[in-house]
Amino acid sequence: MYHFRNDYSEGAHPEVLAALCATNLEENPGYGGDDHCARAAALIREQCCCLQADVQFLIGGTQTNFTAIAAFLRPWEGVLCARSGHINGHEAGAVEATGHKLFQAETGPDGKLTADLLLPFLEEGKNEHTVLPRLVYISDATETGGVYTKAELTALSNFCRSHGLLLFLDGARLGAAFAAESNDLTLPDLARLTDAFYIGGTKNGALMGEALVIVAPALQEGFFRFKKQRGAVLAKGWLLGVQFEALLQDGLYWRIARHAVEMAQRLQTGLTGLGFPLLSPSESNQIFPIVPNSLLPVLNSICTYEVWSRPDEAHTAVRFVTSFATPQESVDGLLAQLARSR
Repeated sequence: MYHFRNDYSEGAHPEVLAALCATNLEENPGYGGDDHCARAAALIREQCCCLQADVQFLIGGTQTNFTAIAAFLRPWEGVLCARSGHINGHEAGAVEATGHKLFQAETGPDGKLTADLLLPFLEEGKNEHTVLPRLVYISDATETGGVYTKAELTALSNFCRSHGLLLFLDGARLGAAFAAESNDLTLPDLARLTDAFYIGGTKNGALMGEALVIVAPALQEGFFRFKKQRGAVLAKGWLLGVQFEALLQDGLYWRIARHAVEMAQRLQTGLTGLGFPLLSPSESNQIFPIVPNSLLPVLNSICTYEVWSRPDEAHTAVRFVTSFATPQESVDGLLAQLARSR
């Protein structure tokens, strides 16, 4: 059985697990007040070239998204996002449960937001009887594998700043985005162009954990108290710091993300070569081939995957996701079995 369901089915990268084992019997202060978290935060500030940033460690992406958004907004303010965005389709209304409306924009297949998609919502928000759009939420990579370029993020950042909007970037798959062929963004670019973003560990080699980088000084005050109030503070906080130390101190994070993307692109190239169309081309570690429904029993018998959508009655778009642990043998083996089934 080949495994392509997601990029968090395995545990931790061996080097991350080794770091956790090496520190297992250390005595550390709790709640993130330890030296490992301090060193990991310092690494992130240094690599972002943003020494004034506040770095906060949280366990998972949904927790990071709703905690950050709720902390950044006033009660009457809402979020602009893609309809396909993670906070809209995959978080069980977590942001809405904090009292903040989601304004959902219809994007193209890549899932990326642009200024022209957002402007109509700002016009509607001028009525003071309505929820005020205040924060723009984007993902890099997007839920459909889209990757923002520096030009695109710069244009979006300029739009946000000219309209008094906060820009928050979900980086759950930031490693995959940065490993994409067309990517020209860097961490310093994110620190310069966004108000807050995070570096995702759960989907790139950590047992769990996201590193939230709050760039805008106005958003930093009191965040730990808010995080604590929302149940988002891990008592054994050093477990997150240890992992991000291991991932970031010698570039492990970016190396293993490149492997995941290379495996996905090898699989995508092979599938298109076999004649399978794509729901949308992807440069990240998620790919979306369209298969005839008659092939689903075969897929079920040889690999794990997720059903993504149904383009028509006879076809299904499926999602294959690769990770730091995906061997090339799995990619080539799946392609070989599918070739025999065509």
